[in-house]
Amino acid sequence: MPKIDIYTDGASRGNPGHAACGFAVYADGVEIYTGKKYLGQATNNFAEYTAVIEAAKSPLVKDEKEINFFLDSELVVKQMKGEYKVKHPNIIPLKQELDSVLAGKNVTFTHVPRAQNKTADRLANEAIDEAVR
Repeated sequence: MPKIDIYTDGASRGNPGHAACGFAVYADGVEIYTGKKYLGQATNNFAEYTAVIEAAKSPLVKDEKEINFFLDSELVVKQMKGEYKVKHPNIIPLKQELDSVLAGKNVTFTHVPRAQNKTADRLANEAIDEAVR
């Protein structure tokens, strides 16, 4: 089985404001799939969670059993690791959906600096730009 690494990012211009998410999937270090989605008016945290959900549900990933996620959102990483509780009523259902999508998989979440997450960031911002032209 290849090593699957996924870089995800959410963006919100205004927080809340125009929001989108993006992700890049790598198998053994080679980019194999990217995705982006405009989310309408939403917060940055909503967009960050949605990015991970969209990536986990993507066709090339959904059947993988071992996935390593990399995010520049320290909050989402710590919430997914159980270090922080999810308290916001709009985020609780996203966390529950993500837990369900990832059930039975061996998953890691790692916080990375924004500079190491440029592809996912670019995709999220492209989705906003394309939607609000």
